Amino acid sequence: MYTLAVCAEMVFRDLPVQERARRIHDAGFQVEIWDWSRHDLTALERTGAVFSSMTGYLRGSLTDEDGAAELLRTAEESVKVAHRLGCPRLNLHGTGLDGDGLPVAPVAGEATGPMWIAAHRTLTRLAELGERTGVTFTLENLNTAVDHPGVPFAKAADTLALVEAVDRPGLRMNLDLYHAQIGEGNLIELVRRAYGRGLVGEIQVADVPGRREPGTGEVNYPALARTLADLGYEGTVAMEAWASGDSDLALERFRSAFTPAEARARESSPGR
Repeated sequence: MYTLAVCAEMVFRDLPVQERARRIHDAGFQVEIWDWSRHDLTALERTGAVFSSMTGYLRGSLTDEDGAAELLRTAEESVKVAHRLGCPRLNLHGTGLDGDGLPVAPVAGEATGPMWIAAHRTLTRLAELGERTGVTFTLENLNTAVDHPGVPFAKAADTLALVEAVDRPGLRMNLDLYHAQIGEGNLIELVRRAYGRGLVGEIQVADVPGRREPGTGEVNYPALARTLADLGYEGTVAMEAWASGDSDLALERFRSAFTPAEARARESSPGR
């Protein structure tokens, strides 16, 4: 079965991030964070949490020479922190995002041919860095309609194409189903296609609309969970979602959506 993780940036938001990580860990989930440079790393280490993923760069872009150099430089810094926290995956986007999730270097319209070539070159170097240092970089699809207008290579089809073109074990796709539902839909077939090509490094989830926990919107996450189980997916499914109310309840809704029915039946049977 797959492993469940929760993004500490989006739940228990009245607590310091290390306390959020501890609460998530105590609830039985792995922990994800965003920009590690904003956090007390020593405090995070002391939580005892298992860290699943974090942002793999601080600044930079895939699409131009100067941006790529900065992305690679800060990715090397991120690798050191990943080793410190025992974090196996480092997440990437087409360009750096500001505090509101907007691209630092927005692209008007579709990415050009030279941008695709530059992105392939940069991602190949990142994959090589990951292979040398024992981490996996994951390229995340985003949506441009609601959250991240102007991000290049935002669609799941784009990130999938880039990861497949690089074809190195140090680079995989972070398949974010919240963003894919807004941008493309047809989620079950998207999961099957990405998994069948062996390119999925992680799956992230939130419901639509609102980017809240599964069960609050239109996405049939229990059906997606059954699809993952049928495929034999053994990676990580991470809730990157705002809690609609109580954070503990949000975690339990997530767990319920991604716990197969037969397992729930065993847990609720007499004598357990």
